[in-house]
Amino acid sequence: MTTILDVLEKGTAFLEKKGIGEPRLNMELMVAYELGIKRMDLYLRFDQPLEKAALASLRKKLKKRSESFPLQHINKVVHFGNYEFFCDHRALIPRPETEELVDLVKKQLFTKPARILDIGCGSGIIGLTLSKDLGPDCEQLTLADLSTEALSLCEQNRKALEVEAGLIESNLFSNITGNFDLIVANLPYIAEGERGKLEPEVLHDPEIALFSGPDGLDLLRLFCAECNAFLNTGGMVALEVGYDQGAIVAGFLREAGLTNISIGNDLNGIPRFPLAQKA
Repeated sequence: MTTILDVLEKGTAFLEKKGIGEPRLNMELMVAYELGIKRMDLYLRFDQPLEKAALASLRKKLKKRSESFPLQHINKVVHFGNYEFFCDHRALIPRPETEELVDLVKKQLFTKPARILDIGCGSGIIGLTLSKDLGPDCEQLTLADLSTEALSLCEQNRKALEVEAGLIESNLFSNITGNFDLIVANLPYIAEGERGKLEPEVLHDPEIALFSGPDGLDLLRLFCAECNAFLNTGGMVALEVGYDQGAIVAGFLREAGLTNISIGNDLNGIPRFPLAQKA
């Protein structure tokens, strides 16, 4: 009988041979999700035999992962902050760095964020997480994206987390009305010429969520030029940008008339989170 430990060891060796990074972690996450248990609980069940149905399912998942299919798409979920989100081809896979943006926003808020707008919301992770974490302080949440597919995934997550929010199909601010105390965005920021340098897993994300013109800044330029008009006095803008774009985007925000501009670092010390305020 094949045990959990057997599957972990054989699967890890297979993924390592195929050049997949962190093969053991990948296997543990796949097996744990298949069995509906926490990853650390696997260590208490190494000798547990696996049923044929579970083995067959894991073989299919292992084949996909060996072909650089994203683990988050295989398991259909991703953990972000304290919550679990549905995750598939309809929107960008959330990255750990974006959790740092959420934490930074909560620490740096200038005013009570009664009205929050998440532009380019994708699966909704930023806005929904902020709404859950801020509780009653967030009185109104608006989630906007150009992609109807992304919005359908966002709605799934909104329902699962039981968050009240309005969803709007909008190309940046084109269909947005009213003013907000906080506008957050993780917009596409990869230059078209960088396509060939990306990891295979990244290319499973929607192109519309990745690329933004020759220098990766097309959408960020437009956003920064327009966002001031949608902020309440004292309101804040918070962005995630590429590793070499922080100072450039801060300049865009300054040109738009925003003040109190700073750039937060990610855990690697790279300035990737421009923040600004409407005076």
